[in-house]
Amino acid sequence: MLPGSGYTNGYLPHGSSEKRIGLSPRERFRRGSRSSRDSRSGHGFRVSGQERPRCTEFDMAYFQSYSHVGIHEEMIKDRVRTETYRAAILQHQSSIAGKVVVDVGCGTGILSIFCALAGAKRVYAVDASEIAVQANEVVKANNLSDKVIVLLGRVEDVEIEEEVDVIISEWMGYMLLYESMLGSVITARDRWLKPGGLILPSHATLYMAPITHSERYSESIDFWRNVYGIDMSAMLPLAKQCAFEEPCVETITGENVLTWPFVVKHVDCYTVTIQELESITTRYRFTSMMQAPFHGFAFWFDVEFSGPAIFPANIHGYSPPVASSDTYSPGSSQRKKRSKSNEALVLSTAPEDPPTHWQQTLIYFYDPIEVKQDQVIEGSITLSQSKENPRFLNIHLEYASGGRSFVKESVMR
Repeated sequence: MLPGSGYTNGYLPHGSSEKRIGLSPRERFRRGSRSSRDSRSGHGFRVSGQERPRCTEFDMAYFQSYSHVGIHEEMIKDRVRTETYRAAILQHQSSIAGKVVVDVGCGTGILSIFCALAGAKRVYAVDASEIAVQANEVVKANNLSDKVIVLLGRVEDVEIEEEVDVIISEWMGYMLLYESMLGSVITARDRWLKPGGLILPSHATLYMAPITHSERYSESIDFWRNVYGIDMSAMLPLAKQCAFEEPCVETITGENVLTWPFVVKHVDCYTVTIQELESITTRYRFTSMMQAPFHGFAFWFDVEFSGPAIFPANIHGYSPPVASSDTYSPGSSQRKKRSKSNEALVLSTAPEDPPTHWQQTLIYFYDPIEVKQDQVIEGSITLSQSKENPRFLNIHLEYASGGRSFVKESVMR
């Protein structure tokens, strides 16, 4: 439900349409920010009095979508997600107690409250959506207004007149990078995080693997071959386009996966740059573990909650090396930069792990490829931010197997 007409942050005119631009199945859009300390609204949270950079129609839809309670309900009810974040806060309580925290894209404020309950000296709960109005009421209802400061605005616009010790954010989108919210975390890091400060989560890894899913193909495509005794196979080309043109967010199991996964991208939140995320290209090579129809690729991610990596963290002017797009072997990992810790908490969205609201992202082929055991599947993938809307994800997938080569292009919007 949208907040009442008495609330506005300047980005979301109350007369604007509720129609969303680029809706995802998950409908989770948010971007963090805060306002100047010099101006407060009558609702107890701060709003910026400074002139803001141009906010596009896509940005307006993005922020407005997070005013709807259903999106937050879905995320909070994801117990794997929410309980892992709470466990990470408690695990790092010694780094949070008595310290200053910023929560990027705070939503209802639940992570900010977790940090306050863990002993944080002060928490800046930042969100550009009008859900910040409700977050402020939640904070007051829990008698935490002296610790949690709800700030309405974008991270790119707001001013916090002190350095922070900790950044926490649930920024991950489908396929990890969809929505481009990680850029706001990077901005917060470069603006406010003290050298040696803590970022939760600290690292993220995107994986891909070939899959077989005959049941899904049969339900969506083979159904048209015989409909109540009628040959409707003329519908097949349109059915394939409608079912598989764009990435699908679904839940699969480990039984659908044909090989060990491959690391598409490893992200170190202490050193990653915004430019590094604009386009990611890597080559892959798989060896099928079984004979089966090869229906497409699945993508999933995990995030880790650990301390800074080997490289210096957040020293102003420091330029970390840009990750290369060299070829990695199947199942390889770029985790060498992580701090070594056997106790680091991991939030996983892998098919073999308990399901989350992220599920897995699947790119299906229009026609499956029959592969034999030990048959090689190789190619390349490029993930790039859409020029139409940087929150969208362009996917260019090249794949070859059994002497045949293919290209699949799609947009996650």
